[in-house]
Amino acid sequence: MEAKIERTRHTPLIVAGIVLGIGLGGFFDGIVLHQILQWHHMLSSVVPLISVSNIDLNMIWDGLFHAFDWVMTVVGIVLLWRAGQHDDVPWSSNIFFGSILMGAGWFNLVEGIIDHHILGIHHVKPGPNQLVWDLGFLASGALLIAVGWLISRQAMSRVEH
Repeated sequence: MEAKIERTRHTPLIVAGIVLGIGLGGFFDGIVLHQILQWHHMLSSVVPLISVSNIDLNMIWDGLFHAFDWVMTVVGIVLLWRAGQHDDVPWSSNIFFGSILMGAGWFNLVEGIIDHHILGIHHVKPGPNQLVWDLGFLASGALLIAVGWLISRQAMSRVEH
């Protein structure tokens, strides 16, 4: 008699966590850096906050940025819900939260490379040390990805053994 091998799939939970992490990472950026600290806005390097119309335009683009974050968060919740419908998807807090960290890290890397370095539409903290702040933002993204991957990978190896 052949032993039945039980297969588990981690991918649906990981994808849900990564998408949620992208949305939550964006919300953190928008709420903390744009609104609370007011270090920058979406277009503040190309449309400086020197007039009411420029402030309004930056506010609209900040709103579009938050709309993207909201959509990514909703999509992540839907993906999480769908992952929960499958018996072969193991529920692991470490896999899930590690994936969220990876998503937040990918947000920082992609948004930082595109907006800060390629398009130059804003910088983390404009001024004499803006490159250091921008590189630190990228480094934080890489660190979040690495830590999230390690947490998730360690949890997956425990689930598989």
